[in-house]
Amino acid sequence: MKLGGQRKKRRRFNVDIYVFAVLSLFSFALLFFSTLSFVVNFKNMGLSIFSGIRGGIYGVSSRAAQTVNSIQELAALQKAYAELTERVTRYEQLERSAAEIRQENYRLREQLGFSQQIRYRHYPAEIIGRDPDNLFSAFVINKGRRDGVAYNMAVITFQDGIQALAGKVIQAGQFESLVMPVYDASSFVPARFASSRYEGLVEGQGRGEYPLLMRLISKRARDEVHFGDMVITSGIGGGYGAVYPAGINIGRVSRIFYKEDETSMEVELETVLDFSRLEYVFVIDAALPDPGLYEAADTFGDTEGEGAGND
Repeated sequence: MKLGGQRKKRRRFNVDIYVFAVLSLFSFALLFFSTLSFVVNFKNMGLSIFSGIRGGIYGVSSRAAQTVNSIQELAALQKAYAELTERVTRYEQLERSAAEIRQENYRLREQLGFSQQIRYRHYPAEIIGRDPDNLFSAFVINKGRRDGVAYNMAVITFQDGIQALAGKVIQAGQFESLVMPVYDASSFVPARFASSRYEGLVEGQGRGEYPLLMRLISKRARDEVHFGDMVITSGIGGGYGAVYPAGINIGRVSRIFYKEDETSMEVELETVLDFSRLEYVFVIDAALPDPGLYEAADTFGDTEGEGAGND
C-alpha cells in the first residue's frame, strides 16, 4: 500500500514538473515575443522621431538654401539692372550728342552757304563770351588781329534765313575781339528804307529787347514809310566809325513818329535778329572785296579768251 502510494506521489510530482516546465516555456515564449515586439516598436518609434527631426532639419536647411539663392539671384538682378540702366543712360547721351552734332552740322552748313554769298573779305567767328563790364551789351568772339580782325570792322550774321547786321568790333585783341551790338546805346548806323530809299540814322537803346530808333528821316518820307518796311544799311560810313556794307538788314518799322513842327521824322524798328540765340558771326572788311570774286572773274575771262581764240 505504501509502495503504491509513493508511486502515485512520484507521478503527480513528475506531472507537476512537466506542467511547470510547459508553463515556464510558454511564459518565456510570451515574454520573448512581447519583448521583441517592444524592441521593434521602440525602433519604429525612434525611426519616426528621427525621421521627423531629419525632415525638419532638411526643410529648414532647404528653405535657408532657397533664401540664400533668392538673395543671390536678387543681387545679380540688381547688378544687371544697374548695368542696363547705365547702358541706357550712355545710349541716351550718345543719342543726344548725335542730335546735337547733327544740329551743329546743319548750322555750320547754313553758315557756310551764307559765307559763300558774302561779297567782301570776311572772317567767320564764334561768340565765346560776354563782356563782364557790360553783360547785356558787348560780346566776345574767338577771332582777333592774328586772323585779320581790326577795330571798327562791321559784324554781320545769318539767322533763320535772313542776313542781318549784328554790330561792329570795338576792341581787337591778338586772339579775341570785343563786339558792340547794334542795339547798344553807343551804336549809330547809317541806314535807308529798302523800298523808298530814304536815309536816316539807326541807334540802339541799350538792350536787345528794346526797339531800335531811326532818326533824321526826311519829312518827305511820311507818305512812303509804312509799318513792316525793311531798313537796311546804306553803306555810307560818314563820321560814325565803322564801314558797314550796303544792303545789310537791320530791322522792320514797328512804329512811326511824326510832328508837323519838326524838320524830320523818326521810326521805331523791330530788329530782325534774336540776339539771345546768336552763336556765329562774320567780321566784314568792307574795304576789300572777297578774293574769290577775282578768281571767278579771272576764270570767266580766261574761258572767254580761249573761246575767242578758238573761233
